[in-house]
Amino acid sequence: MRCRTMTLLCGIMASVLLAGTTATAATTQSDSLETSIRQHMAEAGIMGIGAAIIVDNRLAWSKGYGWADKARQRPFTPDTVMNIGSISKTVTGMAMMRAVQDGKLSLDADINAYLPFKIRNQFYPNASITLRQLATHTASLTDRWAVYQNTYYYNGDEPEALADFLRGYFTPGGAHYAIENFLNHMPGTHREYSNIGAALAGYIVERAVGEPLNSYTRRHFFEPLLMQNSSWSLSEIGENRHATLYIAQNELTTPIPLYRSTTYPDGGLRTSVSDLSKLFIALLNGGSYNGTRILDEAMVAEMLRFQYTDGNKPANVDLKEDNAGLFWSTKFNVTRIGHGGTDPGLKTEMLASLDKDVGLVLFSNTSLSGEAMRHYIAIFRELWQYAESLKANRDSSAP
Repeated sequence: MRCRTMTLLCGIMASVLLAGTTATAATTQSDSLETSIRQHMAEAGIMGIGAAIIVDNRLAWSKGYGWADKARQRPFTPDTVMNIGSISKTVTGMAMMRAVQDGKLSLDADINAYLPFKIRNQFYPNASITLRQLATHTASLTDRWAVYQNTYYYNGDEPEALADFLRGYFTPGGAHYAIENFLNHMPGTHREYSNIGAALAGYIVERAVGEPLNSYTRRHFFEPLLMQNSSWSLSEIGENRHATLYIAQNELTTPIPLYRSTTYPDGGLRTSVSDLSKLFIALLNGGSYNGTRILDEAMVAEMLRFQYTDGNKPANVDLKEDNAGLFWSTKFNVTRIGHGGTDPGLKTEMLASLDKDVGLVLFSNTSLSGEAMRHYIAIFRELWQYAESLKANRDSSAP
């Protein structure tokens, strides 16, 4: 009996010692990570960083560094609100799938069934364009930069209405129309990333559901998930709550005015790391977060599955380097899934492992280039390594 008791006590003591060693190692790793992040930020001129790590569909770690607004001494935290660039397309994709779920849209119908004006690629006038093609960037549409750069509005200027812009861009005789707005490729056969195509998908959702994207996503996603700091409208967020945006260039980090965009479904969502993490977990978890379901599992599965296969892919895609879901992308040679965002004054990532057991949300309120961008990528990689260590620790401690 005594031997069995001693064995049990030794086992308990070993477990306690192992737990203490693991905790000490984790603390040391966390301290080293923080030092490295702050050093990269200083060398790159990054003003603020916010990040969250997701492990097994749970928030495992979250923190902010630097400034949301340096002049006002407001620190950047996981609750800091900022626009997130093209990660917004994923939320537009979720709204699209919700409309499909409710029978209001079909992914493979001609989009002209949902529009008050007709869109045809004049190189292939008999070929239909579909929502699936818009969501995989194979709709034969292109962003003509001379036009697209003018869709950003600063200093309170009122953006052109999305419907007016799209009509003027895609219909002959329109204010922004040119044959160069289309590619000389059959829809579905060539991949070219199109922000305006994503905006068109958002507009189609609005037409189909009969309400603005802002209120539709609030009702179906933001409110159920208690995402209280998320909106497509700058006026709803308020400039005093919004992070200041900066540009790092030539060893200077300079604030820029906040802005709005005509093509808001492609990049206009404003949210926080904390809020977006909830939405990300819901996607990784088949449409459910903490028992709250926002999309049917089948809809999420279709949105996230790889749409390109050996027998059905754009001619210019190498499957070893690239694949796509519906407004859902691969990165790092098909080793990460999710979406990123780049716009004036910001850089964001929302990526997960292919098996969805590790995820990372990373915001910066500073746009970067050259050497500064390499520091941002280094921060991402170090955070990812930390996420994997948290996953390994969780696995090793599981009964």
